[in-house]
Amino acid sequence: MSATPHPKNRAPRRVLAAAAGLATAGALVAAMPADAHDRGHGHGHGHPAPRTVDVQLLSFNDLHGNLEPPAGSAGTVSETQADGTVTSVPAGGVEYLATSLRTARKGHPYSVTAAGGDMVGASPLLSGLFHDEPTIEALNKIDLDVTAVGNHEFDEGATELARLQNGGCHPVEGCYEKGKKFKGADFPYLAANVTSEKTGKPILKPYTVWKKNGVKIGFIGVTLEGTPDIVTANGVKGLKFHDEIETVNKYAKELDRQGVKSIVALIHEGGAPASTSYDYDCDSPGAGDGVSGPIVDIAKGISPKVDALVTGHTHQAYVCTIPDPSGKPRMVTSAASFGKLYTDTTLTYDLRTKDIVRTSVKSANHVVSRDQAKATDMTKLIGRWNKLAAPIANKPQGWISADINGRGATTPELPLGDLIADAQLEGLAPADKGGAVVAFMNPGGIRADLVYAASGGEGDGVVTYGEAFTVQPFTNMMNVVDLTGAQLVAALQQQVSGSNEASPKILQISEGLTYTLDLTKSGADRVVADTIRLNGEAIDPAKTYRVAMNEFLAGGGDGFTALGQGTNKLVGASDLDVFNDYLAAHSTAAAPLAPPAADRITVVR
Repeated sequence: MSATPHPKNRAPRRVLAAAAGLATAGALVAAMPADAHDRGHGHGHGHPAPRTVDVQLLSFNDLHGNLEPPAGSAGTVSETQADGTVTSVPAGGVEYLATSLRTARKGHPYSVTAAGGDMVGASPLLSGLFHDEPTIEALNKIDLDVTAVGNHEFDEGATELARLQNGGCHPVEGCYEKGKKFKGADFPYLAANVTSEKTGKPILKPYTVWKKNGVKIGFIGVTLEGTPDIVTANGVKGLKFHDEIETVNKYAKELDRQGVKSIVALIHEGGAPASTSYDYDCDSPGAGDGVSGPIVDIAKGISPKVDALVTGHTHQAYVCTIPDPSGKPRMVTSAASFGKLYTDTTLTYDLRTKDIVRTSVKSANHVVSRDQAKATDMTKLIGRWNKLAAPIANKPQGWISADINGRGATTPELPLGDLIADAQLEGLAPADKGGAVVAFMNPGGIRADLVYAASGGEGDGVVTYGEAFTVQPFTNMMNVVDLTGAQLVAALQQQVSGSNEASPKILQISEGLTYTLDLTKSGADRVVADTIRLNGEAIDPAKTYRVAMNEFLAGGGDGFTALGQGTNKLVGASDLDVFNDYLAAHSTAAAPLAPPAADRITVVR
């Protein structure tokens, strides 16, 4: 299997911008590829050109700058074996993703590659240290044709997103390599439902049209309407996020009027399949029955003009046919996260109607296996950026005695969540640092596990700066605020009620705070109020408590409006600095940190 780039058989940069009016359906080229599928029409002399051709749509989502293979459980996918057992398969890394995509394209004269958002943001140090320029460079080399924005594309604000699209060196840190200016993405980022408060217009292109030999497919890209709830306030300042269904339907009509009858929606919102196995049949027992979550209602509301949905955000794997508003099945896909899977969808394109033959659409997820050849250009790219990052990335911060699971934990309370919350409390407890008595950490901000096995030459058990950064890549500033006991209780209840009721977000809590989470109950009652204790004492609703948390939570992020009501705010060090200080203070090579017991929340099921 070749590890060198496989050029796609395509016109240069096939994706054409939708800024100006699109030409109406033009004449088809006379000579179609010899291997185009013939649906009942003859080939050769005296026969008409084939009625249909198959377009290969390759897609993935939620890469999050994972250029190197993700460590620990973050770098595996679940696979169901013939005997019903589930095994973990190592997967991911752009060296393998590039090889997988290039191999998949072979023999497909019509192939387009699209993504469902969160290509960057919450990235490991190799990409995050350089404001994700390495990831954009890798995606250019992989020949990504188009992506939707995701919520994490807004982590550093709309101006930085525009720089990733258009190029130019970082406004503060400048150019990272001497004599090299960052070129930006040579694929369009689509943001149909993100508009400027000043102009009312989308901040980036709402859609684009891929063309080849008379075949035209429109792509519309949106992120979840709730993006402001899960991104820091500065990241979404001056922006409005609109309803996904209304936006996609609006631009589907516009494309249809321009003669583009084949349309794919790239939606950074997703669902949860009933099984975590990547190859689970989520059309069992009926179409789309095996998946739940926001994408189901979105899919059911999007116009039948749209032929397929590439989704993301939930980091889950599924290939489902969810009925459109007319009741006809329509393909909805998601390829997990971190480049561990890619989706291969066949779109049969009718050259006369210009539309997709929906009954012929087929799709499947495939593992980005690490037992294939690495793409040599990606190996060189990783090596080049690693050389620049090494002086910072390889610096030891502390020692652990075993894996401390964050993303890989299967319980509401994460061992790594306890460790991070304890670090935040210790860092912000001194009177001159804020006087905190309790700390909260949002679970979504914990991006990986701390893995005992060495990732490089640092040795087993050593936590490097790069590994700590991968766990907490946002460098959010720590805040300490005054909250009443009543507001504290309300915040704990908001974990399982309001916008979080259907999909609870369990805060990670510092030592001294305990309570019972009764999952047999519903809504706010799942947090048993009279069990909440801080250092053994019941919470006094009228008392004021000093609470440490990152700026995202302090702004009411993740639906925690009660935390956003804090007063008397003190801004401290970054969450990463506080974490690294704690590792240095509490571990040595001879006395490493052990995984916390994760016994602060008593769970009743």
